[in-house]
Amino acid sequence: MKIAIIGAGVIGVSTAFELAADGHEVSVFERRSAAAEETSFANAGIISPGYAAPWAAPGMPSKAFKSLFGRQAPVQLGWGMTGSELGWLWKWRLACKPDAYLANRSRLQRLAAYSQQRLQAIGHELRLEYDRSDGQLLLLRSDKDLLQAEPSLQLLRDAGIPFKQLDSTAARSIEPALNAETALAGAIHLPGDEVGNCRQFTMLLKAAAQQLGAKFEFNCSVAQITPAPAATVSIAGKTLPRRFDAVVVCAGMASAALLKPLGLQIPLAAVHGYSISANIREPLNAPVSAVFDAQHQVSISRMGQRVRIAGGADIGSHRERKNADTIATLYKVLYDWFPGAAQLASNVQIWKGACPALPDGPPLLGASGLPGIWLNLGHGASGWALACGSARATADLLAGRTPEIDLEGLGVERLRR
Repeated sequence: MKIAIIGAGVIGVSTAFELAADGHEVSVFERRSAAAEETSFANAGIISPGYAAPWAAPGMPSKAFKSLFGRQAPVQLGWGMTGSELGWLWKWRLACKPDAYLANRSRLQRLAAYSQQRLQAIGHELRLEYDRSDGQLLLLRSDKDLLQAEPSLQLLRDAGIPFKQLDSTAARSIEPALNAETALAGAIHLPGDEVGNCRQFTMLLKAAAQQLGAKFEFNCSVAQITPAPAATVSIAGKTLPRRFDAVVVCAGMASAALLKPLGLQIPLAAVHGYSISANIREPLNAPVSAVFDAQHQVSISRMGQRVRIAGGADIGSHRERKNADTIATLYKVLYDWFPGAAQLASNVQIWKGACPALPDGPPLLGASGLPGIWLNLGHGASGWALACGSARATADLLAGRTPEIDLEGLGVERLRR
């Protein structure tokens, strides 16, 4: 088949690779000048199937409300939210009910576990070399943090995710550079987790897709798509539309605007995350792999010769306007755990990226209900962790094959419930 893919983030590039590997004629349209320039650019990089969970969780509405009055809250709500963002928040609040949360968490964990398997298979098959390391340590500062972690431990047991509960001494043996002066009540070690540079991986996989015949067209903003039998993609500034057998929409936040004229309302909202990346000053003072501060919801990851601190989630803010309090929290957590790790005097990258999220958490995969139009979108902050599995499942569906993973609850039909 002749297939168009809209978007060249990690989702679009992974989809292009899988479709090209299946022998399809693939064209990828990207509005930026290169791949992985938006959400895939500088995200946390952590792949943790056991902790793949929707933002819509019990207790989150009250945390979000408190953020209106707390400067260091991990969730921030802007005062200038649009009507669509307020509508998204209402749907998100409904999805925070315990039954909905458990169902959506199960879907995300299932997809994340499959996606990690596919990521590792691709990396091994293609011998991709990008900054990565194994394992993650969840840091629990206080007895309160230990208590709050208990429900998630049972979920890990139920899902068969290997983990170890550690005291502070054992935790520091895994991450020797942890600051001895910062209180640590205990930790949870997840040896099956990993951290990797999403942008590096995406660029390498793009090259692999090109070797299989996939074509990438950058600085191409898609203005309109139309369904089959004559599925077309219209590029802004170009007179004639391009014809395809199928179109896969992986365009992040732009997906909703492209699909709306076709009568498909996708409730996407931009949940912005932050990261700070800096060169490592002294390797012995840097993390071995990845740690996650449970209290502040901030991760610190080893990215080759750099360290990356990531966290924060805000909705209702402009992409260009960075929240100084969130950035200060990232620096605080770095200083708390690895005070001598990074060179912060120069070459520090501060990034804010919009994660296109659906109110209930899981992405939308598969047929759109419109002939020739397919969806692979709405992965939120878990795009890197879900990309390879989502791409393989999408390619299988397009080929008329039954995917290797159960896609219950991941189709567009759930929007009609």
